[in-house]
Amino acid sequence: MFASSVFTSAGKRRKTLKNKNLDRSTLFGMIAVAMVLSGCTMVGPDYVKPTAQEPTQWLESSDPKIASKEVDFSDWWTVFNDPVVNKLVDTAYQQNLTLQIAGLRIYEARAELGIAFGFQYPQTQQALGSASINQLSKHAPNTAGADRYFSSFDIGLDAAWELDVWGKFRRAVQTGVANLEASIADYDDILVSLTADVARTYILLRTSEERLEVARQNVKIQKRSLEIAEVRFNAGAVTELDVTQARALLRSTESTIPGLVTDIRQAKNALAILLGKLPGEIDAMLGSPGLIPKVPAEVAVGIPAELLRRRPDIRLAERQLAAQSAQIGFAKADLFPHFTLFGTLGLQASGKTSIDTVESSNTSRFSDLFKKSSFTYNTGAGFNWDIFNYGRITNQVRVADARFQELAVNYEDTVIRAAQDVEDAMVSFLQSQDAVFFLADAVKASKRSVDLSLIQYREGLVDYQRVLDTQRDLSAQEDNLVFTAGSVGQSLVDIYRALGGGWGIRAGKDFVSADHKKEMEQRTNWGDLLSPEKTDYPPSQEVKKVLHRPDW
Repeated sequence: MFASSVFTSAGKRRKTLKNKNLDRSTLFGMIAVAMVLSGCTMVGPDYVKPTAQEPTQWLESSDPKIASKEVDFSDWWTVFNDPVVNKLVDTAYQQNLTLQIAGLRIYEARAELGIAFGFQYPQTQQALGSASINQLSKHAPNTAGADRYFSSFDIGLDAAWELDVWGKFRRAVQTGVANLEASIADYDDILVSLTADVARTYILLRTSEERLEVARQNVKIQKRSLEIAEVRFNAGAVTELDVTQARALLRSTESTIPGLVTDIRQAKNALAILLGKLPGEIDAMLGSPGLIPKVPAEVAVGIPAELLRRRPDIRLAERQLAAQSAQIGFAKADLFPHFTLFGTLGLQASGKTSIDTVESSNTSRFSDLFKKSSFTYNTGAGFNWDIFNYGRITNQVRVADARFQELAVNYEDTVIRAAQDVEDAMVSFLQSQDAVFFLADAVKASKRSVDLSLIQYREGLVDYQRVLDTQRDLSAQEDNLVFTAGSVGQSLVDIYRALGGGWGIRAGKDFVSADHKKEMEQRTNWGDLLSPEKTDYPPSQEVKKVLHRPDW
């Protein structure tokens, strides 16, 4: 009888162990299948770079002043051979505040990518610990035979991991990479605009300075004419009308000077802001008034096929499109079941104690917490399927798809507008040079007309109206010549802006200054994320690894 009872108990124990091992094998088998599936499936469309209309040749390519050949536009402003503009651009690159903000946004996007990496690992991770002393009510229900006084100690780790069976989190990583690339393209686009704005404002400054000098020269000419008119009036040779007309023209020309002085000051202020300085701080750098920078006889503009690669705003539009493509798959994954692994492991101890000996008893119970027999765990797998939210989820997918199509059209629009920018700048550059040629000849003729009219006026051969007309015409023609000469240089700047030149100067350099990095590292643990290498990724559509190393 005794032997039979022993054998029966042993058989039950073996059966229990066998069932436990079977349950574990089934669980681990389910986990293994789920993890294999999570590395094989990615719902949603795989991004393919779209095609867009591209110009095959520039409309002005036949002009001898335009050379359609490959060229490096990294430091295009050096074509002006002006050391001042070179210094201004270099300083702006180092200190412009808008560019610094764009650089900081790159590391913001990089940190957001780190968040996407983190979702590929257990999404819920909690370290748990508690200690309690408990007394149950004597009259509480269902307490028959229970310990009314007991202490409890727990310490452990709780985790839940939604497996990336449908590629949802990998699509999120693709979105994060594309957003990072878009932030870099935005930085480059701001750098292109910055270099162009500095050069353009500098040319505007020199143009205003030359216009001011022209106005002052015409004031001198008109003052002499007024003196001649006054002499002849005092001699009784002419009426007072000649004097009043001469004075009116002189005052009109003098009235243009305050506006030009204002333009000069405002151009200097604008340059100061572009360089990240207060107004007035760059006056010494600019030096005395100078001449409008001369343009080269021939301008190399590259070939149209390079436009898509060089223009940062085109890359920005394309990377935004890639990010949205991944968002379609991210939204579509919610249409399928979510498979989750969960588990808890830790140490637990509790025991009966006396209300009168709580302190001494708790010490002994706490020491039990770290015994091998106090180890506890539970683990499992589960799934949930949002079948009653299908309408909402389906429309979220539709929203993502509609946004993708909007960005696709925006990309195409950006490309054709880029081609328009180049063509507009080219025709302006070429035609303004022709205008300068004609205006220079007109100014030469006007100067001769002024000289002749004054000679004839002294001799009484013509009235003062002839002098008045020639001097007014000379003033207008000279001002127009200087203004148009300045527009030639500004049009050349617009060509290089339209071609996407200038952002190449950042090659091998960081996006933020050492001072800003130091400030950020003093406030926050950035690990190694502030190194430029951490922003270097292949195109987002090629990022398909199952797991990426987390950024701690």
